[in-house]
Amino acid sequence: MEEKDSKPLRHGYTTGACATAAAKAALTALIKQETQSQASILLPIGKEVTFTMEMSEYGEDAAVAGTVKDGGDDPDATHGALILAEVRWKDEPGIELDGGIGVGRVTKPGLPVPVGEAAINPVPRQMIMETIREVLEQYGYAHRGVKVVISVPQGEEMAKKTLNARLGILGGISILGTRGIVVPFSTSAYKASIVQAINVAMTNGCDHLVLSTGGRSEKYAMELYPELPEEAFIEMGDFVGFSLLQCKRKNARKITLVGMMGKFSKVAQGVMMVHSKSAPVDFGFLAQVARESGVPEDLVDDILGANTASQVGDLMKEKGYNSFFQKLSEYCCRKGLQEVKGGVEIETILTTLKGELLGRMTIDG
Repeated sequence: MEEKDSKPLRHGYTTGACATAAAKAALTALIKQETQSQASILLPIGKEVTFTMEMSEYGEDAAVAGTVKDGGDDPDATHGALILAEVRWKDEPGIELDGGIGVGRVTKPGLPVPVGEAAINPVPRQMIMETIREVLEQYGYAHRGVKVVISVPQGEEMAKKTLNARLGILGGISILGTRGIVVPFSTSAYKASIVQAINVAMTNGCDHLVLSTGGRSEKYAMELYPELPEEAFIEMGDFVGFSLLQCKRKNARKITLVGMMGKFSKVAQGVMMVHSKSAPVDFGFLAQVARESGVPEDLVDDILGANTASQVGDLMKEKGYNSFFQKLSEYCCRKGLQEVKGGVEIETILTTLKGELLGRMTIDG
């Protein structure tokens, strides 16, 4: 995208930053008894940002303000969400923070928020609490207590496009963000979601984790392992090595890798970051696997002249050389074990785009 448009991708702001700004605007409106069109907050990265309020209302005892989340150029499920904060005076001192409509509630252990609480992650929680405290002190109300409720009217519907339900976050989205900004197509954000999914699975007793490269692979894996709970299935995307190491660190007993020819032909060579730009398909290596599998030399020549790994897979399937897929799956297992330095059972399942089994191998390291 960057090469095509020759423009830098635009950063956005996290739900946590939006919630903090809305909470500040609501409390300011409550104290001053005036509507607020903007609120400026300090992000965790040390940058001050001003948010425009979509709405601001106040009464004697409570006020509400809301801002629309701008996710920048990131394909974020919560882009365009209205993030609301209601601030209400309490009789007793102290700041209470909770989630309202459209903010999920945690029902499974393994997340950074305790079971039963609103899915407002630690950094946004801290941002909101500190900002509210600063505003109270600024206007001489440090002795007063307030309750802050964060809501996202469309949150429950938006959550259907996320993995929240699988992680045990029910009823809406999570209020997230460690830096305050959304970096478009951030690999760190995707890795963080993998870590979170592994934590939830292991904390809830899943010692057999199934890592897939995408939605189709995962769907096939779920059909193969209907007895496993939903949280055992984790989309690792291109981050094969990273995901394997995270599973090993959490002491998984067994790891199943599920994917297709393109990405797994790279894993078989020991390439553990399998994005299309990370490394080209090595047709010489696939030819070597074919020879080891008893494929005749004329077909090996066809492999060397192929354009894609999928084309090689189609050729081997058409000619009935199942041994090729078994050998490739074996290579994937061995390279996976090499990556984590053993101590875990690794299974590789190689499938077609249509969800047909090509090869399957398990090696206990």
